[in-house]
Amino acid sequence: MMNKESFGACLLLTLPQDVFAVISRFLSPSDICNLILCGKSICALVDSEKTWLVQCEVVKVIPLFEIVQWRIGISSYKALCRFLVEVVKPLVGIWVQQNPELGNVVYVMPGFLSVVGCRIIPQEVGPLWIQEGQLVWSPVFEIICGVDGSNGFFLHGRDKEGSCLYPGFVIGIEKSCNELLLEVEPRQEKSLCNEIEKEDSRKELSGKISEGGVPFGNLDFSDRRNLLDIVTNHVSLRVGEPLRGMLFPTRSKDDEAMMFERRTMLLKMLKFGGNSKHLKLEENEQLCYNHIQIDINKLWENLGDDIDDMEDIEEQREVTPKKKSFSRFFRSGIKHILGKSSSSKIKPPSSSEIRRSNRQSFLSSGDTFGLSLKASCTWVSFYEGWPIMCANSFSLYKLPMKNPIDNQEYAGLWGGTFGWPPGKYIEGKALFLLMLTYGESEVGSERVLFGTKILEGYNSAGRPNGSSMFVVNIDTPSLEPFPFDTDGRYFEQSYMGEGIADGYGFRYPGSKPGSLFVISNGLLAFVGKRPKM
Repeated sequence: MMNKESFGACLLLTLPQDVFAVISRFLSPSDICNLILCGKSICALVDSEKTWLVQCEVVKVIPLFEIVQWRIGISSYKALCRFLVEVVKPLVGIWVQQNPELGNVVYVMPGFLSVVGCRIIPQEVGPLWIQEGQLVWSPVFEIICGVDGSNGFFLHGRDKEGSCLYPGFVIGIEKSCNELLLEVEPRQEKSLCNEIEKEDSRKELSGKISEGGVPFGNLDFSDRRNLLDIVTNHVSLRVGEPLRGMLFPTRSKDDEAMMFERRTMLLKMLKFGGNSKHLKLEENEQLCYNHIQIDINKLWENLGDDIDDMEDIEEQREVTPKKKSFSRFFRSGIKHILGKSSSSKIKPPSSSEIRRSNRQSFLSSGDTFGLSLKASCTWVSFYEGWPIMCANSFSLYKLPMKNPIDNQEYAGLWGGTFGWPPGKYIEGKALFLLMLTYGESEVGSERVLFGTKILEGYNSAGRPNGSSMFVVNIDTPSLEPFPFDTDGRYFEQSYMGEGIADGYGFRYPGSKPGSLFVISNGLLAFVGKRPKM
């Protein structure tokens, strides 16, 4: 007799791959990976192209026709699913930063075998108005999918001579990430030519930092800014067409060929550097290029500190001991003698000494340095739907996006402007992006809808980003009539609330009563209450 567990396993093995692919729609990619580990026979059934194609659909970040289009440039659907799960899904969404006040919104979306972060440029409402018009944007960063599902990072930018790309490393992306950090990453990779040695060096480096080394985020703000400037200047690659365009897929066969060409060029730049036009990705596996990193000596020269600091760095490093020069031996002996004769009263280190010590500790943790992108999950507090951010960090914060549920149909990202009627083009009207979120009133017994401004199209921000343009009590209907000509539009509902008015600052914007009108064709209009004569 066969026990139930064995019978169930045998029954699973008798299923055709097509049938199992249908069943796998009810499983997650991690479930599939667990089944693969159960045995060779089950692995042969589960680890198939058909199953991983279904899993790419289950992730729900790109449509099926794009999944098939992406497969041409990657080794397998399994590798593609890895990129979708580990990179695309966690990053897709709206990311913001408080500084600068203008143009601080970055929308991250799938590109072509990539994920692209696009800055929404402050702009006016165009002739096609909000619903039909196109947003003006510029790329900020891009993560490219390799042939095996691995990834590479490019920061987009410009200098005086034109467009540039700044290659770097993706250090880690957590599944529930809400903070995106641009940092300088120390690495110990001199003369390391294979991935095993590189991985061992990364583990050694992370162990050093955990044992007391100073991470990049703990450095002084000016040091972090200087390090980023130095590294980006060193690794920058000037680019032209087609590298500046064709970020997103189209249905044109000609565009598809150009996108494949662009991606191949980017992968070559990550592997070989700027002069890689005639090289092939499959060749020169043993070549060790350092094009996306800067040597410690060059980095220290650019920082402009004196030679004693450099010698302190060398002494902190765990390298093969070298014979000291006479002058260096003499200086260290004098320091030792003076240290003994100094007063026994120990003074606390000054802020400049702490800053210098932290910088030395950070620089001693690697022999090369490169740009890195890290997406982590951290605790962030919110004020009326807007994250409270650290102003002195090179980071973006993700706005939480929830799927619409019953009684919260207005939640999400909205575009708007001032004026009536909607759809009428008037030159000079700024485009506003509002994030509508639900909450509770201060009493806690009533539902409230917040209209939080995240982007303003004027040349100067009238209100700080994160200001509530209106706050509406969803449980309190408004009896106020609509004060303008309805132009044949149907009003479904109206709610009482308050809109932004005279005041100052972020916490004290001032307000005046008004009503939010829900109009047919998916429109909302907040109208302030007019004073009675």
